[in-house]
Amino acid sequence: MTPQAARLLGTVFPNVNSDAIVLPPHIREWLAQYSGREGGMALAGIPFGGPDSGTKLELSVISQIGADEILLRLIDGDPHDDQMALRTKLGLTQREAEVLLWIARGKSNRDVAEILTLSPRTVNKHLEQIFTKLGVENRTSAAALAARTLGER
Repeated sequence: MTPQAARLLGTVFPNVNSDAIVLPPHIREWLAQYSGREGGMALAGIPFGGPDSGTKLELSVISQIGADEILLRLIDGDPHDDQMALRTKLGLTQREAEVLLWIARGKSNRDVAEILTLSPRTVNKHLEQIFTKLGVENRTSAAALAARTLGER
């Protein structure tokens, strides 16, 4: 666990050793949904701290890396702030910003389609528009530009 991850977890679990953290029931139930899916399908993020925690942490599944291991991303901040930053700084629509944000987080078109309840073809069409607006030729360049844009905030 990185020091930053330990710090973030400390905001949710203030008096607990990071090696002994037991996830809250709503997080365990959410993760059980992922492990029961075929083909490692994507699972959208969930607020980590709960409604009364006062934190803006979001937990997202990256991938299943072993039989009993799931790689997770803990995001510090509201993902809607990221979408708004992409919209305003890059001149994207709300849906284009959502698609680009998930692409920048390493999701495949198929995963993005499932997360946003779209068809994969619709995701492709959004990406075509994003590439044109950003002046890039591929998803890697678009993701890099999104990461740079979000890093400048």
